[in-house]
Amino acid sequence: MAESTIQQQPLAGWDKPELDLSNADWHSSSRGLGDVQIAFVEGFIAMRNSGRPESPSLIFTPAEWGAFVSGAREGEFDLT
Repeated sequence: MAESTIQQQPLAGWDKPELDLSNADWHSSSRGLGDVQIAFVEGFIAMRNSGRPESPSLIFTPAEWGAFVSGAREGEFDLT
């Protein structure tokens, strides 16, 4: 895996730890058709773009992940 040259700055009010994702076990959708991969690391859920794995990952707490998945299932993010 290539080293990332993207500098990540902590966000104001960021209350999540800096996670080492270099050895994360990334998973694609069950069909393997999606552009998103997730990994469970140190009690958090990381999500990244599989087409650009060097780009920054989104980090969710379990509660945030649950709300995201629930919203997706209910169509909250569908284009209308």
